[in-house]
Amino acid sequence: MPPILQLALDFLDLPRALSVAEEAVRGGVDWIEAGTPLIKSEGLEAVRQMKRRWPDHVIVADLKTMDAGRFEMESAAKAGASVAGVLGAASDATIAECIEVARNYGLQIIVDMIEVENIVERARQVEAMGADYVGIHTAIDQQMQGKEPLELIQQVKAAVEIPVSVAGGINSETAARAASAGADIIVVGGAIIKAVDAEIAARQIRQAIDSRQEVETTLFKRAALDNIRAVLETVSTANISDAQHRGGDVPGLKPVFPGIRMAGTAVTVRTYPGDWAKPVEAIDSARAGDVLVIDAGGVGPAVWGELATHSAREKGIAGVLVHGAVRDTPEIRELGFPVFSTVVTPAAGEPKGFGEINIPLRISNVSIQPGDWLVGDDDGVVVLPKARAAEIANRAADVFERENRLRQEIQAGSTLSQVAYLRKWEKT
Repeated sequence: MPPILQLALDFLDLPRALSVAEEAVRGGVDWIEAGTPLIKSEGLEAVRQMKRRWPDHVIVADLKTMDAGRFEMESAAKAGASVAGVLGAASDATIAECIEVARNYGLQIIVDMIEVENIVERARQVEAMGADYVGIHTAIDQQMQGKEPLELIQQVKAAVEIPVSVAGGINSETAARAASAGADIIVVGGAIIKAVDAEIAARQIRQAIDSRQEVETTLFKRAALDNIRAVLETVSTANISDAQHRGGDVPGLKPVFPGIRMAGTAVTVRTYPGDWAKPVEAIDSARAGDVLVIDAGGVGPAVWGELATHSAREKGIAGVLVHGAVRDTPEIRELGFPVFSTVVTPAAGEPKGFGEINIPLRISNVSIQPGDWLVGDDDGVVVLPKARAAEIANRAADVFERENRLRQEIQAGSTLSQVAYLRKWEKT
């Protein structure tokens, strides 16, 4: 039999979850999961409504039980779940209690190995205890760091006889690899629920699973160190700020002309107001794709102009940020080169040679280190610390894709307040 395709509905709002599930069922999903965020937000009513709407489908309650196994499993079974999840990190007593309750209520138990250190050994243990399934699961927060669960499938399959489930960042490309590795259940969340058309997305993943052939995904591929730029050149500074909990912006920096975009790694420069020697010398230090970040104290005279822009463009530099003054903005606009500044002035300074290159900066109370990523557009500039750049890029892509889904709902006749369920979440 081909692997089971399980849809993970990791939403906070039940109406949206049901709507997306309706599309995905038409696309060929086999099992429907009430994800942990949905159960925490809506309770087991989510399971009840799913069972009423799709009585012939297996409904999974992703409880992630860690304690009180008897009460949680009994309530899930009574709500209509066919399968419910307990964490492999839970005590043996809790897992045993879940399995005992499940036998009384016709429920099946999947043990989720998220954050378990020795997954293969724990899988053997829970199989011996009577678990029905074992789940290999890469947490969403780990997915944002570029991790995926596929490498463990064959190891666990060789260790146990019960079916093995795999979850965590699966899309129409990785689903084929998961099936080829032997996964019995392939759990897909974001690649379906964030797609503009969940039916098409589900159908493509079903095709990939059945054929063992990758189908190119229409959503973002997880950013790693070698493809961060591709993500950052697509998402907006607003997406990136949202991904950093509404932070990361460098106040005061504005584009010198509208419609420009920029993304690159920082070459930092500290200089005195009007002293343009170090900024120009930094062009020689920069590589193609870098961004010059110049701290000139936020005031004039100008430390950047047309000739410096020509030189930077010829070097392949991605853009320039000046916490200070620039000039020759008509010529810079004509060149189409991304320049952001806090001040525009016709007055130039002089090259005196004070300052340093590639040292830590603090601009408008924001720390910028050499090698950090900078992204700029019409809204301004945001910084991504280099140690977390891939993670933040992935989170920004997630924001971008979820907004695409909301945009579709608005175009279908809803309103922003309705798609955001504002009244539900208002403080009273």
